[in-house]
Amino acid sequence: MSQTAAQLVAALRRGRCDATAEVIVLADRPDATVVRCGHVVAKAHPPGTDPAELAVRLGVAAHPRCAGILLPPVDDGMAALPDGRRVTLWPYGEPVAPDAPDAAPWVEAGKLLARLHAVPIAELPGPLPAMRGPVKAARAIARLRAAALPDSAAIRAVLHAWAGLPDWARGVDRTDRTDRVDLDRADSRDHRDRTDRRERTDRQEVTRLCHGDLHLGQLIRHRAADWVLIDIDDLGLGDPAWDLARPAAWYAAGLLAPEDWDRFLGAYRAAGGSAAGQGDPWPRLDVPARALTVQTAALALAKAAAAGRALDEAEEAMVEAAVRIARYMEAVG
Repeated sequence: MSQTAAQLVAALRRGRCDATAEVIVLADRPDATVVRCGHVVAKAHPPGTDPAELAVRLGVAAHPRCAGILLPPVDDGMAALPDGRRVTLWPYGEPVAPDAPDAAPWVEAGKLLARLHAVPIAELPGPLPAMRGPVKAARAIARLRAAALPDSAAIRAVLHAWAGLPDWARGVDRTDRTDRVDLDRADSRDHRDRTDRRERTDRQEVTRLCHGDLHLGQLIRHRAADWVLIDIDDLGLGDPAWDLARPAAWYAAGLLAPEDWDRFLGAYRAAGGSAAGQGDPWPRLDVPARALTVQTAALALAKAAAAGRALDEAEEAMVEAAVRIARYMEAVG
């Protein structure tokens, strides 16, 4: 148990925990530590979490407009551990069973996302921060680079696929750019800049409340009720297509069965979700799905190297998908 987990357990026992209840560490990572005691779960948020933004996200989760969509906190207050990490309290709920893929609630996930994307932004607490999906993707690439791994075709492909994404998908602020190009590539850069501006305008027209990190681990059942979404760390305003990107990336990589993808997308559309349109979804999902593919592949390579192990089957599939993206980009110039 890490020092953060031990501090979280102690704080939970002092404040909210039945002295006879078993304490269970559900997650103990640098980016999140989660401890359960009875019916209460305490989460230590990542170091450097902005307390003002977290307070707004807590308010959104507790807002009546998000009832039945987001799990509400036990209260809207925050505590802090001795190391400064912010702590929030949540009701415990049963997660998706990892050993029962046939029972995975893809239909429910699609419906919840459609409802989340339809929440009237003007009625929520604010100012709402930006959805953090692109920033997390950029951090995954930074982690891969910081690992300073030996050169390989896989790493080159991941970085090449990343470089080919538009700036918004890489978390790049157009007013604070650090990359430069030589004059021989100016025409290519001008074309990409025009494309980025068009995409930015299109995205501004469809800005919605987004979860920012959707996967099945973000759904729970609270007291045998309907499924709800958890984890507000990345919640905010953004392009709702990002919330469909991880399932889309898994489907494209062969990790999500076609029938599950169809159920998820069909349920999202049937519930009024518009992020993927009503026809071919890929014009809207292509860039976010590529970004999530590259993010996942970068983390897979960095984590496997740090643990001194080979890639597992799912990680290998995502790295191979990133390689295919890089090859396609080379082919089309």
